[in-house]
Amino acid sequence: MTTAFSSNVASFARIWRRVGVFAALILLIIAASMLSDRFLSVPNLLNILRQVAIVGILAIGMTFVILTKGIDLSVGSLLGISVVLYAGLLENYSMAVAIPLGLGAAMLAGLVNGIGVAFARIPPFIMTLGMLSFARGLAFIYTGGTPIPILNENFYSLGNGYIAGIPIPSLILLAVVAVSAVILSLTPFGRSVYGIGSNEEAARLSGVPVNLYKVIVYVISGLVSGLAGLVYASQLSIGTPIAGQGYELDAIAAVVVGGTSLFGGKGTVAGTFIGTLIIGVLANILNLTGVDPYVQQLFKGALIVVAVYVMSRTDRA
Repeated sequence: MTTAFSSNVASFARIWRRVGVFAALILLIIAASMLSDRFLSVPNLLNILRQVAIVGILAIGMTFVILTKGIDLSVGSLLGISVVLYAGLLENYSMAVAIPLGLGAAMLAGLVNGIGVAFARIPPFIMTLGMLSFARGLAFIYTGGTPIPILNENFYSLGNGYIAGIPIPSLILLAVVAVSAVILSLTPFGRSVYGIGSNEEAARLSGVPVNLYKVIVYVISGLVSGLAGLVYASQLSIGTPIAGQGYELDAIAAVVVGGTSLFGGKGTVAGTFIGTLIIGVLANILNLTGVDPYVQQLFKGALIVVAVYVMSRTDRA
């Protein structure tokens, strides 16, 4: 009986990866529209797109890492350190200086993660957990524990403005999705990322510079963390050292709900994007129906566990 159950779960997981993620999103939207007549209103839908942008951007970077059978627990803290850097630098410098430096700091942290994982052979969980604490500590030291206000009005539009009626953060997310999809689907590097996650030794014997590519995926994760921090800082107009706390869990949830295997080698950027929308729609309808925020955390935790279990069945089948 147990074998039959596992086989059924594995079959469901394979279907989920192909069409189930999109079908689940459609069914969730239908259910949400029935539960609240405000759900399908244009302002609410645009609000969902704006709200999922930060986690969605983080989740795209996380997808690269997880495809190589890694994990990056530091993305929330890298977002946080970039946020306080943007805020601090904008006190004395222009956006042309502050933005590259904020992005560069997050990429540097990603580089350290990648070197630690690829060359020092530190397990990704431990390496990025250490960076999580290190980067958060730096954010508190830089600010002295006090939030830094952002007074540059031009900076606000990045997180709060619209282009053709669409929130700019959503457009940034869509751009990250499009570029990442092209990289993973149409470039030798992208194909190698899948190969490393599927069979690292085989990829190495095929001439793939495995260690270099591992470093690159962590740098990519750092880059998009800094980009997510840019959206965060411009939306809130303040640099706080607690920015991004817990966002790594939201990013991982979006990735696994979107069908990417935590065992590496399987998954798509499109799936992660849809997984992000699923979590965003679920959170939105729970808010509209007045569900307690603490109960929402229970839903999110259960969703992660179920998604990982279902995906693990097909990987072992």
